[in-house]
Amino acid sequence: MKHVAIIGAGIGGLAAAMRLAHGGVKVTVLERQATPGGKMRSLHSAAGMIDAGPTVLTMKPVFEVLFRDVGRQLADYATLTQEDILARHFWSDGTRLDLMRDPQASLENVRHSFGAAAAVEFHRFSRDAQHLFEQLNEPMMQAATPALRKMIPVILKSPRTIIRMDPLRSLAQSLAHRFSDPRLAQLFARYATYIGGLPQASPALLALIWHVESLGVWHVKGGMRQLAFGMEACAQDLGAEFHYESFVRKFESTDDGRYQLECDGRLISCDAVLFNGDPNALTRGFLGPEASTATTTQATMPRSLSAHVMSFAAQVEGLPLAAHNVLFAADPDQEYRPLAQGAPQHDPTLYICAQDRFGSQTPSGQERFEIILNHPPSAQTTVPSQKVREQCQTIFLDHLTRHGLSFTPRPPANTLTMAEDFAQMFPGSEGSLYGRSPHGMMAAFARPTVRTKTKGLYLVGGGAHPGAGVPMATLSAKHAAAAILSDLTLT
Repeated sequence: MKHVAIIGAGIGGLAAAMRLAHGGVKVTVLERQATPGGKMRSLHSAAGMIDAGPTVLTMKPVFEVLFRDVGRQLADYATLTQEDILARHFWSDGTRLDLMRDPQASLENVRHSFGAAAAVEFHRFSRDAQHLFEQLNEPMMQAATPALRKMIPVILKSPRTIIRMDPLRSLAQSLAHRFSDPRLAQLFARYATYIGGLPQASPALLALIWHVESLGVWHVKGGMRQLAFGMEACAQDLGAEFHYESFVRKFESTDDGRYQLECDGRLISCDAVLFNGDPNALTRGFLGPEASTATTTQATMPRSLSAHVMSFAAQVEGLPLAAHNVLFAADPDQEYRPLAQGAPQHDPTLYICAQDRFGSQTPSGQERFEIILNHPPSAQTTVPSQKVREQCQTIFLDHLTRHGLSFTPRPPANTLTMAEDFAQMFPGSEGSLYGRSPHGMMAAFARPTVRTKTKGLYLVGGGAHPGAGVPMATLSAKHAAAAILSDLTLT
């Protein structure tokens, strides 16, 4: 039996473990943390466990296909419920907009908040985002290796795809051209940050992210980490073994044509290694000299955005929050300029996940919150001082207060996870949460693919093609498992 070692139990590593174990190979997963999930992490609070990583789950069919491909059913390992409200949006002038599971309801809400002309613009934008997704899904996201030549048949079949891609404009420029109301442009410009980009530097085709979200947002019963636990359980049912608090320090080939990993002072021999970490860690030599040439600096740099994340339990007063909420900066023209210069924002947009309000519930007493503030990446792994944490906490709370929100008790500074903390948790990431930056029209082609230049070493996860996000990392596992099984068969 061939043996594949997977370094990392993030979503990509978990999905790959399922596929490889089902493919008939011995699978050993080595994870430096104590539990699976990677960035899909959770923390303790007075009201129970709080999601402190991704909170929005889209593209449910990707997970249904994953489980079906290994002879299982998603519903047997995790319970997913679709949300009626995709997200609730608040502006400082009192404007509010709910985008809904029902497209017609979203259209009516836009008309009510912004007028008939804005509704027409929104309808056109949604139509074009759908077209972009449908045309680019197969040749880009579903393809193991994206290539410009694969786009030629798409363009020949539908020449207007180029017009909808708007290749000469950034996402921010394209949206300013599409929407007469700057608040709607501000709303959809924020979608670039979902994969770690700035709207002024990201390609306009990222508008397709709106269509992905409009297809549905799901809540995982028990929190997002339950999906990771379910995938771990499925992989174990298929024969995969998991070893936690296991720190891999070196990859190298052996004279007999196999490979070995140095892990906690012992050597693990295998026929292939799948790395579910930030590819930048390889170029920085974190797995030794042989793995340092697996990919290129161009494939991992520049880095995408990081974030400061506050996770706490409290009673809230002020705004009628939904499960997913966005509180916009007052000045959209100045909002991202500090981030572009590598500095923190002074007037930020905040995302709030009210985790006890899924299914339109209205809890009483203390409830759980995760609040996310975009921040530049940071290569600094020194733990921030209490003073720095308190300063950052003040930015959060001042902005919440300006929108009329108050929390009791006041969240302490130790509820904050900063970019420097992420840099320490995920070696080689430099605090970036999304791998390589999506800036520029060719960014999608610059990301590393699952096969590396180092024989026997493969990549999976949000740092590899097709990119950041829980569904994308799951798709990368499909590509990685297929490549490994094919190569082992040829060997």
